[in-house]
Amino acid sequence: MIRLFANANYDFIKWRRWAFSLTGAIMLVGVIFLATRGLNYSIEFTGGTLVQVEVAHQVPIANIRTALDNAGLQGAEMSNFGSDTSYVVRARLGHEASQGEAGTQAVADAVARAFDQSVGAGRYRIERREAVGPKVGQELQGKALMAILLSFVVTLIYLAFRFEWRFGLAAVVATAHDVVATIAFISVMHLEVSLVVVGAVLTVVGYSLNDTIIIFDRVRENLRKYRRQNLYEILNLSINETLPRSVLTHGTTIATTLSLLVLAGEVIRPFAWVMSFGIFTGTFSSIYIAAPVLLWIEKRWPGEDARGARTFGSRAAATPSVSAPPATPPSSPSPRTPQPAR
Repeated sequence: MIRLFANANYDFIKWRRWAFSLTGAIMLVGVIFLATRGLNYSIEFTGGTLVQVEVAHQVPIANIRTALDNAGLQGAEMSNFGSDTSYVVRARLGHEASQGEAGTQAVADAVARAFDQSVGAGRYRIERREAVGPKVGQELQGKALMAILLSFVVTLIYLAFRFEWRFGLAAVVATAHDVVATIAFISVMHLEVSLVVVGAVLTVVGYSLNDTIIIFDRVRENLRKYRRQNLYEILNLSINETLPRSVLTHGTTIATTLSLLVLAGEVIRPFAWVMSFGIFTGTFSSIYIAAPVLLWIEKRWPGEDARGARTFGSRAAATPSVSAPPATPPSSPSPRTPQPAR
């Protein structure tokens, strides 16, 4: 694979307008879904009911989860609590959180029906039940949003210090594209937004940012190495030089996330969906968003070190220096021929 792309010479920047059109169409569909359907928040964000159940013998979680779905508790979160025979179920009825004691009792009754079906009547007991209020959900939403915004600010400061502000701004634009595209994907797929999914979105931010920094670091090296080339050529050269690394890294990571998507259970599947899409959009944005945005920024506000060293568009033809013709020494006046006397 490395040998296959060792001498790659593809013109990636040439397709930037097509790439902008494609990602714009995808994000437009996602915005429509966000406006019409919104996001499907879990009980960690909207509130719900927590029920702890103690069973007489160990039961496969998959059987209990199927029974919970049949009882109307789709997307319920379930985990062991201390032992293999103790389970904690966090659930809600419908898309909205159950409010008040009546809602808590309704969820507890649904959990009881599910355990009657999967474990058997009389073979379990409900240890406790409690409501998770929506106030906790609002705090979690604010903290998740603040985490994403702070990651943008820290990214911009770090790249401005490590490179220059033009590189940092291009990287932040590409990362913001990844976040918006991933949230739109979550809305289209109607995935439940839990803290695990928020963690996946933040992981996508770091993954995409790392890929962009690797390309920009090679751009910075090539700017010093090839002073006579323009930025268009240097961007293509840098992307092609890092292409073997990108293919191997993204190929192995997306193979892992696809394995989780196919083989893992319901709890980890939303994380695998978000990560699989995030790897794709992160790779796409590093090549077709970050690099063209950097090209546009440098064209509008060229850096001091770039003036006179980088031009845009096609490479400017070198103007050969025309040497001045050697000066002809003044010819000495020819002796005057005496005229015969008249």
